Amino acid sequence: MGGLIAIACGLIVAFGAMGAAIGIGLVGSKYLESSARQPELMGSLQTKLFLIAGLIDAAFLIGVAIALLFAFVNPFAG
Repeated sequence: MGGLIAIACGLIVAFGAMGAAIGIGLVGSKYLESSARQPELMGSLQTKLFLIAGLIDAAFLIGVAIALLFAFVNPFAG
């Protein structure tokens, strides 16, 4: 049972990191595209970029926290 929990924790972190990397990559590419089209909006777009990147990264860190919960506390060991 412990081995399956370790695999599940690894999958949670791996898929979370992959999703966060893809999400931040897409947001960054759209930021560069939109700032090239309208350079006068670069300041407000940059603020929104950092806000969204922080939210994406926060979702990944919540997944890491859940994986750590499963790894160390093991709520299913009833």
